[in-house]
Amino acid sequence: MLLTLIGYRATGKTTLARLVAERLGWQWADSDDEIERRAGKSIARIFAEDGEPAFRELEAHAIADLCRRDRLVLATGGGAPLRPESRRAMREAGKVVWLRAEPLTILARMEDDDRSADRRPPLSEEGPLRETIQILKARTPIYEELADIIIDTDAGKPDELAEEIIANCKLKIKI
Repeated sequence: MLLTLIGYRATGKTTLARLVAERLGWQWADSDDEIERRAGKSIARIFAEDGEPAFRELEAHAIADLCRRDRLVLATGGGAPLRPESRRAMREAGKVVWLRAEPLTILARMEDDDRSADRRPPLSEEGPLRETIQILKARTPIYEELADIIIDTDAGKPDELAEEIIANCKLKIKI
């Protein structure tokens, strides 16, 4: 069994993957960490030097490999579900949880995160708010179709959201 967390940037995927895994007694992984480890450079450098298509190829391979593991909570990058083969791997591996947040919440979280520049390169020429709104509009149908469960992360505290994920997935907490 694998639990995959999907959603746009800064919706809480990494934080919640860590918390849910801890409560379940499982391991957790962040696909962006795995991509950076494999490439030997930051996501921002991959985008700048190799382009988004190269990044998406690395991402698809990392997702496929991570989805073969068991008792893992996987935090994916925001664009990971864009590729059909990645969606298929996530579906076949277990439950998929879409972490949803409003654009202004997302922007506030990105501004508060010191790693945003390396982890979240601009995906368009638009400003951050317009880019977020446009990309969310395009990705929402994909997230919605893939998700077994949808969790809004705008207001909840991480501990409460982790418990909500576990309850909705009907998983047993390790004692």
